[in-house]
Amino acid sequence: MLTSFSAVTDAQGGFILEETEVHPPQAGEVLVEIKASGVCHTDWDIVRNQRRHWVMGHEGAGVVREAGPGVTHVAPGDRVVLNWAIPCGKCFQCARGNQSICENKPQVPPERTLFRGQPVGRAFGLGSMARFGVVRQEACVRIDVEIPFASACILGCGVMTGVGSVLNAARVEPGSSVVVLGTGGVGLNILQGARIANAGMIIAVDVNAGRLELARRFGATHTVQAERDDAGLLRAAAEVKKMTGGRGADYCFESTAVPELGAAPLAMVRNAGMAVQASGIEQPISFDMELFEWNKTYINPLYGLCCPQRDFPRLLDFYAAGQLQLDEMVTRTYRLEDVGQAFEDMLAGRNAKGVILME
Repeated sequence: MLTSFSAVTDAQGGFILEETEVHPPQAGEVLVEIKASGVCHTDWDIVRNQRRHWVMGHEGAGVVREAGPGVTHVAPGDRVVLNWAIPCGKCFQCARGNQSICENKPQVPPERTLFRGQPVGRAFGLGSMARFGVVRQEACVRIDVEIPFASACILGCGVMTGVGSVLNAARVEPGSSVVVLGTGGVGLNILQGARIANAGMIIAVDVNAGRLELARRFGATHTVQAERDDAGLLRAAAEVKKMTGGRGADYCFESTAVPELGAAPLAMVRNAGMAVQASGIEQPISFDMELFEWNKTYINPLYGLCCPQRDFPRLLDFYAAGQLQLDEMVTRTYRLEDVGQAFEDMLAGRNAKGVILME
C-alpha cells in the first residue's frame, strides 16, 4: 500500500488536500505514479456539484509503477498518458469503433483507494490530482516520443476533444473555411486541428480581444471580436458571411459551453455546411429551425470520437513533428498545494492551460 497526497472533493462544494491510501493493482489494472495533471472546467464542475468525496482530476500523465495480472501493453517504467473515456473494447459501441461512448465504461473498484479509511471514487476513473492512482489498463497509452509530462497530460481531454472534433468527427477538408466560437482550451485545439487539416481560412470568434490574439498563435488566420449583447451571435455571423464571400463557412465549431450559443454555429455555416457542438452543452436549448436551411448538418461528438490506442499516438506524432503545439499551450504550472490558484486563474481566463506538477 502507498500513501498518496491527493486533492479530494469535500462533498460541500470545495476540496481537501490530504493523504489517501492506494492499494496494489489487480487483474487488468495499472498503478501509475502521476507526474502532471491538467486543470479543466470539468474539474471545477465536479468540485461544485458533487455531494460525495472524489479524488479530483481527469487529465493525467505519469510512469507505470506496477502492472496487474493480464496487462500486456504497458509495463513498469513506461511513460503513459491517461484517457478518461475508458473503453471495454467489446460492447456494441466499441465493436463499431465508437469507443468514446463505450456502454460498459470499465472502472477500478473504489476499494483500491481509501480516504480517511473509506473507499473513494476517482473522477472519471482516473483521479489524476494525486501522486499515485490505480487505473484500468485501457486508460493507459504508452508515450513513445520525447515530451514533458506537463505537455503530455493535456492530451487527455481538451486537446483530444478539439483536434479530434476536426479530424475524426467533422473530417475537415483541405482548403475549406472553418469558424471556431470560443477560444478557451477546446477552442484553441480546434484551431490547431483545423491548421493540421490544412483548412484555408480559420476564423476565431470571441468577445475577449486577448483570447483572439492567442488564437492567432494557435492557427487562426482571421478573427472576429463578438459583442456580449449579440444574441445568438447573429451580428458576428453576418461578419463571417462577408469574410466567406457571402455564403458562410464550410464548418463551424461551438466551444463556448454557453447554452444560449448552442445554435450559433448553424448561423455561421453555408447551405450544406456542418455545425459541430464540441463544448458539451447539456442544458435544454431552443432552435430557430430556419437556421437548419438548407441541407445543413449538426453533430454533437463526444471527446473528438476518441479511440485512445489510435488517436493518442497520432497526436504525439503531430507533436513530435512540430505540428501540434502542446508546450506552448501550457501557460503556467502549479504545485498540487496551489490547485485553488490554478482554478482561480482558469476561471479568470488567464491561462491557455494550467497544469499541476506533482513534484
